[in-house]
Amino acid sequence: MSNQLTTIREAIAVASAQERSSGQLAKSLRTAVPHLHSAIELPGEDAVNALLRFVVSYIERVPDFINAIETLTEEAGINTYTRTFLSIAEDYFLKPPDLIAQHNGLAAMMDKAYLAHRLMEEVNDRFIGRCGIPLAPMDMTRSNLIVHYLIGEPFANELDHVVQYSVEILMNREKVFQDRAFLDYIEDHRERGWSEELARWPCLAKDLDITLSFNSRYPSLES
Repeated sequence: MSNQLTTIREAIAVASAQERSSGQLAKSLRTAVPHLHSAIELPGEDAVNALLRFVVSYIERVPDFINAIETLTEEAGINTYTRTFLSIAEDYFLKPPDLIAQHNGLAAMMDKAYLAHRLMEEVNDRFIGRCGIPLAPMDMTRSNLIVHYLIGEPFANELDHVVQYSVEILMNREKVFQDRAFLDYIEDHRERGWSEELARWPCLAKDLDITLSFNSRYPSLES
């Protein structure tokens, strides 16, 4: 594990310990529960603690994802490209943008994790649009939607703009789609899928506890 990931994990552990003492984020979540979108399914009892567990898992997933993607792409010989955006994801924790300064403790960690997860989601979406498969077999779209609503607008939209700016710079600069090693990586996974990778890194496939319900009553989270 890199020094950066060790530092991130230690910072998450410190913020989680502070939360156990202060209950600061739990208080914020308690206030947010009555106003969450109806499509976010919460347990009938202990909803606040369920949300808190979800948030902690969401935050802890970031270094797990970074480690898995880095190993996966290093083995494929395309980590020169992926190291660029993974470094951005790490910097969201290590050198966060100024607008996160309004929050502290686990709430700030949630902001940073949202930036990192949204960055990885956007990169994956660009790869799917260009190649028909993702860069790595993880899908945090629903979890990101939930956290977007937990963070609240318009602040979550400001974080989305930070991510979009990073992705545009990254994609305009890189020539990964013409790289022979990358083309081989895509063709290999088109043929055999992702079962081997998912067995090695269960974090890529593991579901988080809180879910969304898209049914006839709630056709869109954007409404």
